[in-house]
Amino acid sequence: MILSKLGKNDSFGAIIADIFLAAFSLFVNGFGIYLTIRANIGAAPWDVLNLGLSKAFGILYGTASIAVAVTILAIDVIMREPIGLAMFIDAVVVGKSVDFFNMLDPVPQSTSAFTGVPMLILGLIVIAYTQFTYMAASLGCGPRDTLLVGLAKRIKRVPIGTVSIALLSAVTLTGYLLGGPVGIGTLISAFCAGPIMDLSFRSVHFDATGIHHQRLGESLSVIGGKINRN
Repeated sequence: MILSKLGKNDSFGAIIADIFLAAFSLFVNGFGIYLTIRANIGAAPWDVLNLGLSKAFGILYGTASIAVAVTILAIDVIMREPIGLAMFIDAVVVGKSVDFFNMLDPVPQSTSAFTGVPMLILGLIVIAYTQFTYMAASLGCGPRDTLLVGLAKRIKRVPIGTVSIALLSAVTLTGYLLGGPVGIGTLISAFCAGPIMDLSFRSVHFDATGIHHQRLGESLSVIGGKINRN
């Protein structure tokens, strides 16, 4: 399997290959997000925030997404959580991918829950499988996932599931107050994204907990060694 050769990150070529894997995965991930938004039955929690910011400030979804991701990345750094190359790729590629598909507009917006729910579920499936290939690159988790883990580590008496619900609730409320779309799709995304991702990972026999993500310093050390040898 090709993916079995990826995620090693022990040479300059391997890191470059995994950067392309992560970038392509996140680009397709953006298409999954685009589908969940076009379902038009309420966006996922983080997208409620991104769309709320987009509406409130008259900016593109991608610009709002990058602003949120960079802010969260800064918080991750302050909390001294592990930072990897893919976190920076995530911060930029996903939002601009959604902008790209919004520009092409290949999928008509749903006008009812009858078509909206299947479209939303399809989007969540696309997101789940691209999360698998993205994580297989072993270059770090996304800023939001890192934030959740960092918060859970600092609130040890509270289960991580409770921390996740509190975080998503705060994000959704903020986005809603800014004008972001909240609906049945928001609930489906909040409660079904995890199980769909679990089933997707199981279908390809992928254990996310077994991945050792390479930190930024380690990646730069390998890249720097290649440059120095040249």
